[in-house]
Amino acid sequence: MKKVRFHLIWAFVVALLPQTLGAQQFPVDDPILEAIWAEGIENSQIYSLAQVLSDSIGPRLPGSPGFDAAARWILKTYEGWGIPGRTEEYGTWRAWERGITHADLMEPRVRALDGMMQAWSPGTDGPVSGQVVILPDRSNTNALEAFFGAVQGKFVLMNPAETSCRPTENWEEWATPETLEKVQAAQAEAQMAMRQRMMGGGGGMSQSELVQRLEQEGALATFSSSWTGNWGASRVSASRNNNIPDVAFGCEDYGLMYRLADEGQGPVVRLNAEVTDHGTNPTYNVIGEIRGTEKPEEYIILSAHLDSWDGGSGSTDNVTGSVTMMEALRILKKVYPNPKRSIMVALWNGEEQGLNGSRAFVSDHPEIVENLQAVFNQDNGTGRVVNVSMQGFTGLASYFGEWMTKLPSEISRHIDLDIPGNPGSGGSDYASFVCAGVPAFSLSSLSWSYRQTYHNPTDTFDKIIIDDVTNNAVLTAMLTYMASEEPDRLPRDKRMMTGTNPRTGQPMTWPQCRMAARNADGYFNR
Repeated sequence: MKKVRFHLIWAFVVALLPQTLGAQQFPVDDPILEAIWAEGIENSQIYSLAQVLSDSIGPRLPGSPGFDAAARWILKTYEGWGIPGRTEEYGTWRAWERGITHADLMEPRVRALDGMMQAWSPGTDGPVSGQVVILPDRSNTNALEAFFGAVQGKFVLMNPAETSCRPTENWEEWATPETLEKVQAAQAEAQMAMRQRMMGGGGGMSQSELVQRLEQEGALATFSSSWTGNWGASRVSASRNNNIPDVAFGCEDYGLMYRLADEGQGPVVRLNAEVTDHGTNPTYNVIGEIRGTEKPEEYIILSAHLDSWDGGSGSTDNVTGSVTMMEALRILKKVYPNPKRSIMVALWNGEEQGLNGSRAFVSDHPEIVENLQAVFNQDNGTGRVVNVSMQGFTGLASYFGEWMTKLPSEISRHIDLDIPGNPGSGGSDYASFVCAGVPAFSLSSLSWSYRQTYHNPTDTFDKIIIDDVTNNAVLTAMLTYMASEEPDRLPRDKRMMTGTNPRTGQPMTWPQCRMAARNADGYFNR
């Protein structure tokens, strides 16, 4: 894979073709690009859009009232901008609303615990109390059967605790070499034990079957922890439980319960978990569109997923991508209201459960997919865009390279291009289009410790870097404008597929499109 940095190109082009908007130089004389910059930088709406979506509306779990509230607000916002908006239903999903989760250690001492129900978990019928016990190794069938016989009225710790909740860099900074080696060995041993326990025989039980057995035997709830490796941040995802609560705990408090149980010190917990089950509701994507004037049947899609996990506010996953695309559409409506090609912002549902919204759209709209000029997707946090891959399309570099030479250096100097790159097969919604042969670009941004904030309660508005997201909206608007104005369709036919898949050792092939999950049955019974 070849990475091309354009810093020298910018210096050469800017020296030859200086155009100025305040302190900003433009390599080419294009009044639309200058107007996009002026509107996007001087009148940015990123802060207000992101603050409402993060703080006031909050998390947007598929099927939840939160997602519905976000969709209504977005459509009302589009209406205020003079942009037609709509929802497009593609299936149904479990409609669930989180209430409070309150867990307290009652014995051998009293302490409020850092715990939160997993999404779609059942609740309790008022507070319940019981002893905390550790699930035995699933490969030990006899021990597991004995455990089932004594689990009634108890809370079950489903996975081993972390050796330490200090981040790795903390150990590396302060520990002696001998201590660091010892801790790393203990952590590796614990991780291996966790994998063995979670993948053990268990009488041939799947994870869902194991949970069902615990429910049948009268367990009060399942407890688990998935630490991000960062101070105070543990992930919250989806529950497979049907009848008893499934609670995710922070690293420290899970470790406390685990050690107390492991040392035979009799931990007792009181849990109150409230939920509202709304049954089954339609699931849908949220669409905004500016129709093209010359080639209205050809499209450019600005892509991001609106859904989120609901431990935090889903701010960097993916308020940032959603408001980037909304703001780009607002800017274009104001300064480029009559585009050559149609411009659509598609805010997807169900990305976190398998790219369901975008995969359904690709399946349901072959006429749009066939006529797509480009897709620009953003979904990896809050930093400035620094990398764009050509996704294995060998005919795209000349187009993207030319667009890059027209961007102001304040934006372009940060960006590397991967030429030709490799086609994405998952990870975010651009992959739903790449597999169908569509030039779909992932606008990949700086990390800003994304892996430590996403999918957990620390993913909140304060993590958003407003200046960087403002940059990304302006970049997206400029790329969309230039893609719209291209005389020709971007080429799809030339694709590079060589080499070996590092995970399988097999020759690489173009990704195959997968079907969307249009209801929750397969997802929760996997």
